[in-house]
Amino acid sequence: MSRIHSTALVDPAAQLDASVTVGPYAVIGPDVRIGAGTSVGAHCVIEGHTTIGADNQIFQFASLGAQPQDKKYAGEPTRLVIGDRNTIREFCTFNLGTVQDQGLTQVGDDNWIMAYVHIAHDCVVGNHTVLANNATLAGHVKVGDHAILGGLTGVHQFTQIGAHVMAGFASHISQDVPPFMLVDGNPLSVRGFNLEGLRRRGFSPQRLAAVKQMHKLLYRQGLTLEAARQAIVALAAQFPEAVADIDALSAFIAGSRRGLAR
Repeated sequence: MSRIHSTALVDPAAQLDASVTVGPYAVIGPDVRIGAGTSVGAHCVIEGHTTIGADNQIFQFASLGAQPQDKKYAGEPTRLVIGDRNTIREFCTFNLGTVQDQGLTQVGDDNWIMAYVHIAHDCVVGNHTVLANNATLAGHVKVGDHAILGGLTGVHQFTQIGAHVMAGFASHISQDVPPFMLVDGNPLSVRGFNLEGLRRRGFSPQRLAAVKQMHKLLYRQGLTLEAARQAIVALAAQFPEAVADIDALSAFIAGSRRGLAR
């Protein structure tokens, strides 16, 4: 029995693994590649230079690989790359990249992406993230591993969201959010650090203590940003298990382009 519904329009040049399932009235363009075990729901449109990995579940009416919503786009062969084991729910829209950046929009592995999520051109989404209904990423946004964005959250272009961040419902994110932090609101406020999320991911007591201290230095001591960063770096001697966490936060602060949410 064919795994491609008789009403689906799949370009002969598209490269689909034999195990891919395509639902009714889906449209798949010539430059699309889809890996083993992925299912494409009814009425989905997958176009552009789009590569999708293995074991993804793409629900009905998703639009993947459409032209970026950028007036500078002039038809360049930019790309969308989606990894493995992602759940992509109804009416999601992921756009191609632009030549003004790396020409690539990228979504990693094991992400849970709910209905109506928009991932604009040149975004980079890591692994194990949760993007709740109507979360919207403007162009060039970066989202770190294990981040969670609440429903109706909007993220300004070029903003970076660190690993393990938790953003509450309808957050307005227009500045960079450091790893491990808990934020919400409009205007955005840092409420604390993502203690429960880190516990669930197996952070040891020493790593949790280090994150708590980093949050305190960054948000509770009245330090300048550079003084806080230097104090955070110095924590490595006190918390050897957390060196990677300390390095990650220090590097994020140093690399921030839009300024930190404080």
